[in-house]
Amino acid sequence: MTSPNPPGGVLDGARHLYAVRVYYEDTDLSGITYHANYLRWFERARSDLLRMLGIDQRAAIETGEGAYALSEVNLKYLRPAKLDDDVVIETRCTELGAASCRMHQIARRGDENLCEAHLRVGFITLDGRPRRQPAAWRAAFETFMNQGNPHT
Repeated sequence: MTSPNPPGGVLDGARHLYAVRVYYEDTDLSGITYHANYLRWFERARSDLLRMLGIDQRAAIETGEGAYALSEVNLKYLRPAKLDDDVVIETRCTELGAASCRMHQIARRGDENLCEAHLRVGFITLDGRPRRQPAAWRAAFETFMNQGNPHT
């Protein structure tokens, strides 16, 4: 990785926590967070989780190895985030396949769930065909998923 900036967030057992503050630019005319911004926040949290796991997406693209692409997403909006709210994005990997991962993400303000996402990312070649995730990446996800699990 070429950036001197550390990835954002904290690994807490089998979950990654990523902090977001709602800025004026995140809100719509009604003063609540514009719906598409949750997708942006979820993407940032996933990207920083990968960096924390040692997964270098940029290098994989530059070497032609492949990239992750979002193939499914289901969002449920529960409560609006408002200007200046402190929001935490929680990310968990719920299923690991040969070429894909299923994840569950929740945007929270304190104890309140604001938005939930169930999604699937697939590893693809640079021309868009599915391919197996690199073995080291799968191993990193397996380790992350099993953190805090007394049965592993």
